Amino acid sequence: MPNPVSPHSEPAPAAVLAAFEASARRFETPCGKGSVVWRSWGSGPPVLLAHGSHGGWSHWIRNIEALAQVQTLWVPDLPGYGESASAPSHDHAAIASALASGWRRLIPSGPPLDFIGFSFGGVVGAYFADFYPELVRRLILVGTGGLDTPMGRVQMQRLRGLEGSERRAGHRANLLALMLHEPASVDELALYMQEANGARARLDPTPLVLPDKLLDALPRLTVQIDAIWGEFDRPHPNPAVQEAVLRRFQPQLDFRVIPGAGHWAMYERPEDFNRAAIDLLGTPLRQA
Repeated sequence: MPNPVSPHSEPAPAAVLAAFEASARRFETPCGKGSVVWRSWGSGPPVLLAHGSHGGWSHWIRNIEALAQVQTLWVPDLPGYGESASAPSHDHAAIASALASGWRRLIPSGPPLDFIGFSFGGVVGAYFADFYPELVRRLILVGTGGLDTPMGRVQMQRLRGLEGSERRAGHRANLLALMLHEPASVDELALYMQEANGARARLDPTPLVLPDKLLDALPRLTVQIDAIWGEFDRPHPNPAVQEAVLRRFQPQLDFRVIPGAGHWAMYERPEDFNRAAIDLLGTPLRQA
């Protein structure tokens, strides 16, 4: 399996994505007028990786190889993103239903899965666990909004009408404004995925997240929750503030902070993120 952890050794971005596509097992399950597209790697207990807003399966590209060594990864394009069709309605219930019915087709009578959700994907995971608690073993939130905490200052550049170097500069600025902390983290692969994923996004998740949609779901969740946050997460800053809110609902929460990472922590600091995620996945569930 390709390993795109070091930007200095990467081939062209399109080739990196193509190599991961070739190494995946691909599945489709019904969703609205089309299907949810799933990709799977590895073996062992199942874990679902849910990407963030205006993303796709490739949000996890620097984590797939490491995580697939310990568990079977199921990585969908969420409804309304990538190659997946939109859900019948743009609400939590419809999105969760599309994933749950798809999962039951893929793994009938299988064990409950671990669900790792990044940003918008974390809110999706919370409602998935709310509506289908029997399908979820644990939920790991990664830089997830919707906790009704103060937002960081994020100024995005408009890209409409921009081409060539101006459009590239706009993508770079937006990645630094929202996703990544260090300028050096904005490499060719990140720029390529930002353009490709954004062009295929058909769902505005803002009303499904802000200001408090995750907070609304937390009191109803019975599954174990843990969290991973980038030290310099810009849209949801100050990890200690986020941790304090989550601990109101799960006092024994295991909350990990990735040093030097922005919002897209698993891309910017993949080795640190992978160690944290593997450690959380391998830790026995806490006693209720």
